[in-house]
Amino acid sequence: MIRIRKARLREIVLPLEEPFHISGGSMVVRRSLIVELEDEHGRVGIGESAPFERPFYSDETVTTADQVLIHDMAVNPISRNAYVAVSRGRNNWDSVWKLPNHVANANVLLRIKPDGSIDEFSIKNVSYARAALPNPVDLNQAHQWMEDVKQRTDAITEVVYHDGHVYVAGLSNEEFSSAMWQMEFPFNGETAWTTLEIFHGAHGKFETKSPVRAFRPYQIDGRSYILAAYLCTPLVTFPLDGLENGQHVKGKTLAELGSGNYPLDIVIAKYDGKEFVVMANSQLPLLTIDAAVIADYNRRDGITVESLTYTEGAPYTARAGAGILQLDSFNDKFLLAFQRMPSGRLDMVTLSIARLAM
Repeated sequence: MIRIRKARLREIVLPLEEPFHISGGSMVVRRSLIVELEDEHGRVGIGESAPFERPFYSDETVTTADQVLIHDMAVNPISRNAYVAVSRGRNNWDSVWKLPNHVANANVLLRIKPDGSIDEFSIKNVSYARAALPNPVDLNQAHQWMEDVKQRTDAITEVVYHDGHVYVAGLSNEEFSSAMWQMEFPFNGETAWTTLEIFHGAHGKFETKSPVRAFRPYQIDGRSYILAAYLCTPLVTFPLDGLENGQHVKGKTLAELGSGNYPLDIVIAKYDGKEFVVMANSQLPLLTIDAAVIADYNRRDGITVESLTYTEGAPYTARAGAGILQLDSFNDKFLLAFQRMPSGRLDMVTLSIARLAM
């Protein structure tokens, strides 16, 4: 089986020797997209996509092909297929304070197989189970601070399966709107939900209306927790056994990792007996935090007063990894990621767990 290590998308612009005239207009240059796939042995395959400047033979154009928004990615741990929720319209992403869900609806699900093949995964004839979330944020509620966005875009901010349960973070319709829902899987019709509160050191106040952006269930000193990160990047723990139906729970803030940033994904990695947390971010580099450090700061009182700087608490290591948009475990040696390059090119890359552990 061929295993793809990197995928690159490049645009080339070729001037025509003479203008090309048709009834729909004229062209003086020809733009094309080159797809380059590299396998684990360094072998490279190249293919071409040559859509027109404007819809012509098909709806696909160079502009729309290059304007892909990555909403989310998940790797099937058995098949190693990566499922990617995408949309078009990156030109409308006009603020660092927005995420893809604030810009467009993810209306296409792609499947990328380990051999590098890509297809659209249709869910029309797929068997599925359904669970309702009690009391999500109202459909028409205005966003707290983005004028052209509805709060409903944050009704679900992260979904994680763990140990026979599905956990869902997002916003509820309660006064304390930040919430965590949990349900057994297979679904049995019962959904428990808890409202959440944290102290945000960089803001110097308790917060109940900001949703968890990325989280993972996590073992610390033999007890199960939710390790969660928020906008402007406080890192918080909630005891898993405290998330009881109808209760309001306060988390412990272990660290302030930096302002103006959305945490995008959290992955738990292990190498040579060492466990650590890897976090992808919108404005910060890829971060790693040792499990021993998290356990140490979880035994402390946590951050409870306003931070004098934008970083405080549990220390982290900044890794090379700017532009990481999505992150997930691929196998015991690599993480899989989408990375936006400074040129705007979008690469699918693997990150060595051994190198991240150094």
